[in-house]
Amino acid sequence: MTSKPPRSYGRLSISANATPRDLMGPQRLKDAWCAKVITLFPDMFPGVLGGSLTGKALQSGLWALDTIDLRIFGEGKHRNVDDTPAGGGAGLVLRPDILGRAMDMAADNTPPEPARWPRVYLSPRGRPFTQADAARFAGCDGMTLLCGRFEGVDQRVIDHYEMEEISLGDFVLTGGEIAAQAVLDATIRLIPGVLGNFDSTQEESFSNGLLEHPHYTRPAEWRGMVIPEVLTSGNHARVAEWRHAQAEALTQSRRPDLWAEYLSKQGKTGRDKA
Repeated sequence: MTSKPPRSYGRLSISANATPRDLMGPQRLKDAWCAKVITLFPDMFPGVLGGSLTGKALQSGLWALDTIDLRIFGEGKHRNVDDTPAGGGAGLVLRPDILGRAMDMAADNTPPEPARWPRVYLSPRGRPFTQADAARFAGCDGMTLLCGRFEGVDQRVIDHYEMEEISLGDFVLTGGEIAAQAVLDATIRLIPGVLGNFDSTQEESFSNGLLEHPHYTRPAEWRGMVIPEVLTSGNHARVAEWRHAQAEALTQSRRPDLWAEYLSKQGKTGRDKA
């Protein structure tokens, strides 16, 4: 039986073995922020992370990506990694002994403290992922992400490794790979040097508890619609006031939950003037 040739992502070369797939190789800079992803489908990575600014940062070594193929730790002829749920029920559950081996490998040469190296399980029952989480992760040395499949993972793995459970929203995906890439994209863009203009991250949605204000650019008139006069006035104070008012109005109408939280932090109530 012949083996498949390694898949190449530009300068990235992948080969299957019992060690993490380092998708950065010798290009990795010392002390670069690192993501370790445990998955049954390592060929899904880097995926969208290999393009645009995150891809350029990966190539230049500002961050590194190691994928750990969970199937390698499986047992038997077919490398089984799951079994039926205890107590009965539909579906299959990823086994703790299999996952434990992969988690132990991911922990090699990483800080044991969750504050320095979070261990995250992408799960629809997890708490919602936020911009604050992305900023926290970006400030760590790196993180390990476990991509679930089937009915989920044995709870003992989550408990033993003190894993955070994070969700992208109230919906279910076929696996955690897409969610992992979304979490990593939101996190990596906050690593110094990844974005050309870091100041832009301070003015975007959620950075101050509000949704972002509307944007406009040339031409000044398009299909009968014009740029609001205040944005072309040259009065920076008026522009800032307009943008803030627009952000408040959008948040109040579209995200009542965020609006209530914003008001509480401002020491206001819904009856007060925003």
